[in-house]
Amino acid sequence: MIARTPEELPALFAQAFNAGDPSGLYEPGARPVELEGHLALTQKMTVVTRKVITRGDLALLIVDWSIGDDVTGTATDVARRGPDGGWRYVIDNPSGVA
Repeated sequence: MIARTPEELPALFAQAFNAGDPSGLYEPGARPVELEGHLALTQKMTVVTRKVITRGDLALLIVDWSIGDDVTGTATDVARRGPDGGWRYVIDNPSGVA
């Protein structure tokens, strides 16, 4: 699973999260915040992209997300376009506006 645009990342992330392994959407060495705890939940994740700001090979994403009815947040994420043209998360902060 490779995002060809930064706008594709949130939906691909939710799809991979719901399958149990979103690790392929991160750059090597990236450290997602709180991912293990969220993966332990059994409900499905949904996302709504609020804003994507792209400058060259970097993008800032603001994404509202929920897991089931009780776990919600707004993520502030940074993604980078790699040498293969695919976009991957560099920073994933699911509590990015708190």
